[in-house]
Amino acid sequence: MQSILAHLQMERTAALPAKFADNPFRTLALDTLQRRNAILDAVFYDVNAVTKEETPALAFWLAREGAIVFVPPTGGGALRVFLTPEEFLKEGVAVAALAIAGVGSSALGAAAFARNVADSLGEPVVAVVSGYGLADVLTEALGGFFWFGALNSIRHAFEPLDAFTKLFTRTEQLESGYPWTRTSKDTETVIALLEDARFSPRLLVGHSKGNLVLSEALYAIAEEGPEALKNVATRSRIITISAKVGMPPVFADVIDIMGEWDWFGALNSRPDIPADLIVPHAWHSTNLEFPMGMGIDVTQSIKHVMAEFEPASRPKRPTRLSAILDAPQRAVAAVRSR
Repeated sequence: MQSILAHLQMERTAALPAKFADNPFRTLALDTLQRRNAILDAVFYDVNAVTKEETPALAFWLAREGAIVFVPPTGGGALRVFLTPEEFLKEGVAVAALAIAGVGSSALGAAAFARNVADSLGEPVVAVVSGYGLADVLTEALGGFFWFGALNSIRHAFEPLDAFTKLFTRTEQLESGYPWTRTSKDTETVIALLEDARFSPRLLVGHSKGNLVLSEALYAIAEEGPEALKNVATRSRIITISAKVGMPPVFADVIDIMGEWDWFGALNSRPDIPADLIVPHAWHSTNLEFPMGMGIDVTQSIKHVMAEFEPASRPKRPTRLSAILDAPQRAVAAVRSR
């Protein structure tokens, strides 16, 4: 694990001049925090699943929120990074799942989480980087970064600042629409992928705040039209890990995985949603090297629960309180549609 982090930080240092030339304001504001996030990724994700040979592909885009990483199973080929959904979709590659990491993860954490999912299915997976921008910095400063439930709306309040700083960059464009009504880049990327007929993964998997990003995207699609959301629900199933987040009612058949000792995830979960799988002696981390064996084995957990999608008698998710408890996601979707 230490060798992967050291190699990644060297790659980041080598890329620093290019990043500074591209956007000095964002580089000075975020580089130290982004380096820290690579260390956080080692706490929360199985970074050993990514090889040293693969880290150069991640280094420059380490904190590029909304980037897409194509991740094959272990030994199944090289991972690849795409800047935009269209760039990825033009490749026409089939994937089994969409994976979204959380906890302010960098591309390293996103790729590591996706590799675990890919190993469970034996097929390639794509990850959307859930990034770390100025909006996240300011939310964290107010104590709301990890408390991503209702307080996630704070993050969106600071999104215009992120949008403004991109006016000074040469490789990022300001998203369309008014900056004070835009959703996060990671959420927009997930929406663009799921709405495209060329993208049809059978599984949508999130960890921690990644579940909220997925929920926001699905509620936004629902706001645009129930038929579009029905198409997504018909072809894809959802697995949440380490946070039980509400999804649109059409996704009643959702599997939720929680660690037995994950008080952190429980604080950020809907209390009315029961866990389908409780991993014994596990915390919020998915790193198998986490002390005392408290990391969730994502690969084995997904293999274990996949069969639960089959029985028609499996209890459905409660939807009665969705209108109240999913209000933040609904609000983001409503604002975006205007």
